[in-house]
Amino acid sequence: MSDVCALCGRKAVNLTEHHLVPKQQGGTNGLTAMLCSACHRQIHALFTNEELADFYHSLERLADHPQMEKYLKWVKKQDPEKKIITRTSNRKKR
Repeated sequence: MSDVCALCGRKAVNLTEHHLVPKQQGGTNGLTAMLCSACHRQIHALFTNEELADFYHSLERLADHPQMEKYLKWVKKQDPEKKIITRTSNRKKR
């Protein structure tokens, strides 16, 4: 098992399992990716579970979203040990 985030490529001490299709949307036994906690939090701050299930269910699609692309460019420069604060997007519907 690699200790590298599948999205940003940073070496991470704590990787978390991200269900590409959220469990609440039927992805319990689906594909997963190991992500650093910062990337995982950013995904869930930007997208609803419905958006993740309907369209953003691959690492490629996630990385291609303009806000995620900007975030990834920034986070790749950050120390993996740095505590990264995530804010919920204004576009995310609650």
